[in-house]
Amino acid sequence: MICMTPMTLIRTVCVLTVLGAAPLAAQDATEDEGRSLMEEGARLFFEGIQREMGPALEGLRDRAQEMEPALRQFVEEMGPALRDLMGEIGDLSAFHAPEVLPNGDILLRRKTPQEMQDVSPLPEGEIEL
Repeated sequence: MICMTPMTLIRTVCVLTVLGAAPLAAQDATEDEGRSLMEEGARLFFEGIQREMGPALEGLRDRAQEMEPALRQFVEEMGPALRDLMGEIGDLSAFHAPEVLPNGDILLRRKTPQEMQDVSPLPEGEIEL
């Protein structure tokens, strides 16, 4: 399981923002004439972020390359076991949310047939959170 600290999460969000803004920085100077002050400010803002985040992006790339063999090994070793476990558990909607007891035990309670019938279906495309 990969754990992310709040700072790592913030950095990841910033990296994704910068990557999404890359097309803004790639526009020609000939298009500068038609830009509003807001567009120019946004362009300068994203250029600044790219400059500041450059070393972090390189570090992220290096870290990903370091982690890749370990992740591949994890998937190769644990993939079949997780697939078997999911086959035994079946549909996760047949269970209540996990409960952690004071002694640290985790209970996974199966729903009764009545509880399964009482579940109202969500409209198409919606996900219950």
